[in-house]
Amino acid sequence: MDLLIINGPNLNLLGKREPSVYGSQSFDDFFSSLKLKYPSLNLSYFQSNHEGEIIDKLHEKGFDCQGIILNAGAYTHTSIAIRDAISAITTPVIEVHISNVHAREPFRHHSTISPVSKGVIIGLGLMGYTLAIDYFVDSLSTQP
Repeated sequence: MDLLIINGPNLNLLGKREPSVYGSQSFDDFFSSLKLKYPSLNLSYFQSNHEGEIIDKLHEKGFDCQGIILNAGAYTHTSIAIRDAISAITTPVIEVHISNVHAREPFRHHSTISPVSKGVIIGLGLMGYTLAIDYFVDSLSTQP
């Protein structure tokens, strides 16, 4: 099973950026632990601070992998283009946010991508990515 994690802007700073909000673990270290936890999966990871690169990756992988886990960062609240890219692909997308965006600034309360995502996991820290992987593993293993 091929699963792709895409992180958007500023998430390359996890472990350094606002540890009280995002924790102290880098995503690279966390991703290494995911690969150990799920050795039978083909997990891949992409991060970009550029909207167009995120869209390009959705187009590239959105027809041939089984699931995409997307933390679009601030683009969640602003990007119609990422929303349209999700709508255009056949691979299901789960939207993940490390922090509880509803407990933060009001501009973070709206997501342009939630309506076109399979589901949303918010505020559970890095565990949100693990829960999304578990969803894909469970749901795809029960399909005929």
